[in-house]
Amino acid sequence: MWLASRRLSTPGWLIKAWLSGDRSTRLCTARPTWQTMSFRQGLYKKTFTNIEVNLVDVLEVDKNNMRQSVANMVTNGPAGPARWKPLGLVPVAPSWTTESVSAWSMGTGVETCRTSTDCSSTSSTDENPDLFYAVPWSYGTLGFLASAVMKVIPAKKYVRLEYHPYTSLPELSKRFQEESLKQNPHQFVEALLYNKDQGVVMLGDMVDEIGSDGKYNPIGKWYSEWFFKQVEKHLNARQSIVEYIPLRDYYHRHTKSLFWELQDIISFGNNVIFRYLFGWLMPPEVSLLKLTQPEAVGRLYDRAHVIQDMLVPIQTLERAIQLFHDKFRVYPIWLCPFKVPNNPGQLRVSGDWQMFVDIGVYGVPKAPGFETVSFINTTSSSPSYHP
Repeated sequence: MWLASRRLSTPGWLIKAWLSGDRSTRLCTARPTWQTMSFRQGLYKKTFTNIEVNLVDVLEVDKNNMRQSVANMVTNGPAGPARWKPLGLVPVAPSWTTESVSAWSMGTGVETCRTSTDCSSTSSTDENPDLFYAVPWSYGTLGFLASAVMKVIPAKKYVRLEYHPYTSLPELSKRFQEESLKQNPHQFVEALLYNKDQGVVMLGDMVDEIGSDGKYNPIGKWYSEWFFKQVEKHLNARQSIVEYIPLRDYYHRHTKSLFWELQDIISFGNNVIFRYLFGWLMPPEVSLLKLTQPEAVGRLYDRAHVIQDMLVPIQTLERAIQLFHDKFRVYPIWLCPFKVPNNPGQLRVSGDWQMFVDIGVYGVPKAPGFETVSFINTTSSSPSYHP
């Protein structure tokens, strides 16, 4: 068992001050909206009582029970593979280095490990079970999360990654479903679609040695081509290949290019000259982009930009892709299996669990006639925008 040198310090006095007042306002964290991962600029913090919640420590790593206890603002940087290398462990966590434990547990942690992020709050099925089951997907509406307990799994040095290109959506969908639903699946399952009919299914497993069946590819180097562009080359080659990728590089494979958002922000960012000279600067923090973007750019994002993850039953994948093609026409599209347990706080599913697929649509829609429509709250005397 490994313990952190510092302990939680709670913002209790701030809560007590609010309790002793008239309690006329709602509470929220004092974290500025420009610091969040979302491109949305929330307005509610201007009228809510802001509470400083800056709990940033990894509190405990329990190797016997394969779990870690972490404070709410710990991100996938300190909670990720780099920290656990000496311990031989790695968390099942999303790829973004700046996503926090609060985002994984009160949002929806989605990753290529075929399961939802296994993360529980300080309540449990025995203690405050109603709160325990309500925390996932609550998005901070129930209260402040102080800490959470997350599973960790044994770590190895590399990920052996298979790339399987397809030029037929039915064939790609069939393979993706088969791999996601296997009784003994690969540790990592993911797919990228580059148009409605073409994409690459990727299957990965952690290993300690580089085999003779593939090449070593350190995709985390500053000069490396954006990962989704490398995958596209495998699609164009029309043949399955194997690569060995350092574990930390694999976990953060989509970070450097912000998935593929950076190609719309810095169009020359993948140019070989730019990568060798300035690739070490990438990626720009989303928070920095939000803080420095002109108002006109913000309006452009509102009007002509989509950042949306949609969960659908995996059996409906083909129909969903066709719908998103007709309505959005944004590519690449990210496909990630998402195993949903029959959890009273999330979804009621048949049996003990049901496999969904997360369809990630990020970019500028090119579908004919696409138009973003703002929703106005007509029940309020002062209209407000609800994204």
